[in-house]
Amino acid sequence: MSPLLSICDLTVGFAPRGGQEPAGAVLRALALELDRGEVLALVGTSGAGKSLLAHAILGLLPPDAAVSGDIRFEGRSLDARTLPALRGRRIALVPQSVTHLDPLMPVGAQVRRAARRAGAADPGAAGFERFGLDPAWRDAHPHALSGGMARRVLALAALAGEPDLVIADEPTDHLDPASAAIVLRTLAGIAGRGGGVLLVTHDLVAVLPFATRVALVRDGRLEGLEPASAFTGAGEGIASAYGRALWRALPQNGFGADA
Repeated sequence: MSPLLSICDLTVGFAPRGGQEPAGAVLRALALELDRGEVLALVGTSGAGKSLLAHAILGLLPPDAAVSGDIRFEGRSLDARTLPALRGRRIALVPQSVTHLDPLMPVGAQVRRAARRAGAADPGAAGFERFGLDPAWRDAHPHALSGGMARRVLALAALAGEPDLVIADEPTDHLDPASAAIVLRTLAGIAGRGGGVLLVTHDLVAVLPFATRVALVRDGRLEGLEPASAFTGAGEGIASAYGRALWRALPQNGFGADA
C-alpha cells in the first residue's frame, strides 16, 4: 500500500527580484512519507522551512517560487490539475494565522461554508462545543474572539468535512494547555479513523503524546526521523544528534543546569 502522502526530493527556492542575486533554496531535496493512521510532527527551529513545506504540499506558494521534486497523495501527483478538487475536501489546512478568517462574516457562517465546500453537513453547535467554544459565538465576527478562540474556529472549519489528510501549521500556537489538548486530540482522531496528519509545530513537548513520529528539519533539510517514544529522559533513544540537541535544549530537560 502506498503512503497517504509522499514527498520526494522537494526543493523550493525563490527567483531573484530587481537584479538581486538568486536566493538559495529554502527547502533542499526533502523527502518524507506519511502513512494512514499517523500523526507526523514536523519540528525545527524558526526559519527551518516547516511552514513553507505545508504551503508547498497544498500548492499555496507565491508566483516567484521555483519548485522541483514530487509530492503525491495516495500515489497521485499533487499539482495544479489535481489539487483544486482535493484542497478543502480530502486535504485540509489548519492555517497558522487567524487572518485566514473573513473579518466580515460571522464565524458560524464560515464554518458552514467550509463544511459545504467539503460536501459535509454543518457541524453546528456540537462542533463548537467539541472545540470548547460556546455555540453562542457562532454569530460573532472574528474581531470579537480571542486569538485562541479564533484558532479553534479555524481548526473546526478545516476539519468539518473529515478530510483524509490534514496539514496543521502551528495549530496550538497561543493556546492554553487545555485548549491545545482539545485541538491535538481532534487531530489524533483523524489519524485514528484512518487519515493522516502532518503537524507543523515548535511545541515538541505538547505534541509528543499525540504524535507517532517526529521529523526534524533544519535549514530546509530533513535531519532525522524519530519515533515519538524516543523523546524521553535525557534523549538516549534519539538517533540524530540534532534531535538530541533540540530535546536537551528544552528548559524542563535541564538546559542551562550546568552553567
